[in-house]
Order: sequence, then C-alpha cells, then structure tokens
Amino acid sequence: MRILINAYSARLGGGQTYLINLLRRLPEDPSLELLVYAPASLELPNDPRIERLTSKWPTTNPIARALWERLVLPKVLRARSVDVLFCPGGVIATRVPRGCRKVTMFRNMMPFDMRARLALPFGPQRARLWLLERVMLKSMAAADLVIFISEFAREVIASRISVRQSVTIPHGVPEAFKTADRAIERPPFVPEDDYILYVSRFDLYKHHFEVVSAYARLPEALRSRYRLLLIGESDMPEADRVRELIAHHGLGERVVILGAVKYPLLPAAYRHAALILFASSCENCPNILLEALGAGRPVLSSSVDPMPEFAGDAARYFDPRKPEEIEAAMLDVLQNPALASELGDRASERSRRYDWSKTAEATWQRILSL
Repeated sequence: MRILINAYSARLGGGQTYLINLLRRLPEDPSLELLVYAPASLELPNDPRIERLTSKWPTTNPIARALWERLVLPKVLRARSVDVLFCPGGVIATRVPRGCRKVTMFRNMMPFDMRARLALPFGPQRARLWLLERVMLKSMAAADLVIFISEFAREVIASRISVRQSVTIPHGVPEAFKTADRAIERPPFVPEDDYILYVSRFDLYKHHFEVVSAYARLPEALRSRYRLLLIGESDMPEADRVRELIAHHGLGERVVILGAVKYPLLPAAYRHAALILFASSCENCPNILLEALGAGRPVLSSSVDPMPEFAGDAARYFDPRKPEEIEAAMLDVLQNPALASELGDRASERSRRYDWSKTAEATWQRILSL
C-alpha cells in the first residue's frame, strides 16, 4: 500500500510530535510505502519505506498551500498511484483520483468552542476560526476515515455531521515523561524551594489569570512555602495581563514566569513539582495533562471536558473560570499529605494507559484496513 501524508501544516510541536511518533513505529509490512510532504524543520526517521517529497510551490502561507493542495497535489496522487491520502492537520482540500481513500484527523478544538472563540477580540483570528470550522466539517464529512483523539471530540462532531468511518485513538505519552519510579536530577531553572507548576502557553482559555488569582488567595504561610512556576510561551498579550496581576498582588518574588522551556527539560520540572496544575478549558486531547500524570505527582485539573475522560480519578478537579475553586483544590492537596500521595500514585498508574506504541499500532491498523 502506498500512503501519501500531507503534513505541511505540522509546523508546531504538537503536530510534529504526533507525526514523528507514528513514523517511528511503522507496522512490519515490507509492501508499505510512505510519501511524506512535511516542513523542512521536521526530521523524518531513517526508514527505506519513507520518502520525503518536496515542492517548489510555496506552502508556508495557508492560502498558497490550499492552492497547492487543490491544483498540484492531485497530479502527484495520480502519478505515484497513491492508495491513501492522509491529512493529519484536519483539512482535506484535494480531489483524489478514483480508488484513493482519504483519511483525516480532528485535533484542533478551538474552532468548535464558541465560548473560547467569542472571548477573542473581533478580528482576523476570530474570522479564521469561523472559516476553519466550516472547512474542517466539510473535510471530515468527505473523508473515508476520521481519526478522533478523544470521545468528547467525537461527540462534538457527531452532533454536527455524519462521517463514513471513525475511530477514537488518544495520543500517547513519551517514556521520558513517565518518571514516577525513576530518580531524575532537579533542573537548574526551577526554584530551590517547593513549587506549584503550570505548563501551558499564555492563551486566554488556559486561564493563567485565574490561576494566579487563586494563588494570591492562599494563606501567606502556603505562599511562603510554595512558589507558583509558570512555564510556556509568554510573548503575548495575555501574559502581560498576568504580569500586571502579579504586580498588583505584590507576588513578584513568589510567581515565576519562565517562558518557553525546551521540551526535553520538562519531565524533570514535572517530577520535582509539589503540585501540578492544568487549567485549560478548550482541549481535544490534553497532551500536557497526560505528560503531567506520568510524573507521579498530585495533579489538579480543569473539570471541563475532555479532561476527566483522560485523568479519571487521578486528579482533583476545579472549574478553571473560578479562582475560588482553584484555591480550594490547592488547599485540599497542599494541606493533606495523604491525599497528595494518593493522587500521585493514581496519576502514575493512569499514565500507563497512554503509550505511543499503542497509538501508532491502532492508527496504522485502521488506515491499512481501508
């Protein structure tokens, strides 16, 4: 079987991580051939069955890429006698030859979360999400197979359209993040004292403002013992708003915004945290939450779906829009060592459900069945 993967949209970490984990775990099928269009920044595994294709057509601009997908890619599919076109980015803009199957994924929940969309200022970003919602629905309706990464996402789409075939296959967690039973050196960039950790870029729906507000409500004795460490891209307006809040409460010495940290350094940051928070209200498959579970530390999570689907009874939940609920969750765990230990054990056990080998095996099995 010859499969062409159009991964030109995989320019950020999550999309690239997913694709690399699939390509590193190909099925034992010598007849399988993979043709891959991907950004130059994505290093493909060294496997004789994988061939990187390149195009002279500009593909970094979304509009130019859409024209390439409509005008050029169909010719490649015919010339190379492709059996399956796989578009993991969620959009299929290509008319395929007769007999060629189409597979796509649903990974981006933002276009389908009206509350998150309406929180954005009126302008190009909101218009883009409106358009993307319609394009993604059209792509999924026309696909021969849609891969969902949570049951919650599957239900969201099922309420809007019918799809021909679908399967739910959650993402895995790299073994490097499953540190609960391993000694791992404390990273030099974290505070020397105990800390509460939250890893996420500073988007509005990640609720950093509410998290800092909750931390400010904690008793002074707890704030003196535990710092709040925020890791994630912070060159955006929401981060500036959070910095103003920190200054307003006089917490400059207690709340640390580290900004982006290299991915391989995150497991150690998780492992040495006294408590891990995840406060997002718009997710499809919450990779950060899954990685946090692997550290075997107590986890506090947003109660918004699909977070309970993934963490189960291994987390203490809160409404991420209510600082008083976040505060109460922190107090429950920080003042109860037995509960903290129990949550840590449950988190470690829960993380064993999520494995990239299982994800890849299930994904290739369903694609090859076409």
